[in-house]
Amino acid sequence: MTDDANAPWLIVGLGNPGPEYAGNRHNVGFMVADLLADRIGGKFKRAQKAQAQVVEGRIGPPGPANRRVVLAKPMSYMNLSGGPVTALRDFYKVPTAHVVAIHDELDIDYGVLRLKIGGGDNGHNGLKSMTKAMGAEYHRLRFGIGRPPGRMQVADFVLKDFSSTERKELDYFVDRAADAVECLVTEGLERAQSAYNS
Repeated sequence: MTDDANAPWLIVGLGNPGPEYAGNRHNVGFMVADLLADRIGGKFKRAQKAQAQVVEGRIGPPGPANRRVVLAKPMSYMNLSGGPVTALRDFYKVPTAHVVAIHDELDIDYGVLRLKIGGGDNGHNGLKSMTKAMGAEYHRLRFGIGRPPGRMQVADFVLKDFSSTERKELDYFVDRAADAVECLVTEGLERAQSAYNS
C-alpha cells in the first residue's frame, strides 16, 4: 500500500444503472459523479476489474494539494454496490479511509449536505452493501432528499424523479456537492465539514 498521504482517492457515486433510473432521487450520487467527471475532463468508461464505470484524473490545484482520484459508478444496482467498490479499492490500492460514497439521505432536508467518516447505514442499501464488504471507515457525503410525503413508501419515493420544484435547485445543489467532495479530498474532512455541513 502506498503512503496514505499520496494514495489515490476512490470517489463513488451511488445509484442504479439504466436510463429509467437516471433522474431518480436515489441516483443523486451518479449526478454528482458525472459533474466531477466533467470538471476533470474525463468520460466514464467500463472498468476492467469491476462491474463499474470509472474515470481517472486529478483534483485540486497544482502542488501538494493535488490528488489522484478514481471516480466510480457501480453498475451492479444499489444494493450490490459493495462488490464493485471493494474490487476497485483493491485494484487501485486505495486505503478505505480514502473511499468517499456520495449518496441520497432521507433524514436530511432536500439539498442539505453532511460529510462524515464511518457510522451506520441508516437503512441505505448501497451503504449497507459497502460496509458489509469493507467495513464502515469510509467517508460519506450525504445529500439530503427529505422524507416521502404522506404515506408514500420510502422505496417508491427514492425511485421517483426529483419533483419539478426540486429540479429548479437541483443543479445548484449537485454543484455544491461536487465542491464539497473536492474540498474533502484536497483540504481534509474538518475543513470540508465547516464549509459545507449546513
